Amino acid sequence: MMLSVTPQHFLILSFLLVGIGFLGLLIRRNVLLMLMSLELMLNGINVALLTFSRVGGNLDGGIFVFFIMTVAAAEVAVGLALLVALYKKRNSVLSDDMGLLKN
Repeated sequence: MMLSVTPQHFLILSFLLVGIGFLGLLIRRNVLLMLMSLELMLNGINVALLTFSRVGGNLDGGIFVFFIMTVAAAEVAVGLALLVALYKKRNSVLSDDMGLLKN
């Protein structure tokens, strides 16, 4: 018996990725892990957009995914720059120390 993968399976995967990323964003204090959780959430959104695009029979979801991946790459570059600045100033990568970068 062969089981087929339906759009519901992809949407469940998308929901799990966004949920795990959201929990990681709330629970973690390490900025690097928070950035990884944010990327996980964006990838979950990408899976959902591609699923809706495939079911709808158009390419709009794929275009949105391209733009989301572009924004995610820029977000990683800025986030890692902040992370390096934080580590140089305080020798720590905890989110509690982010307010210390003002001085």
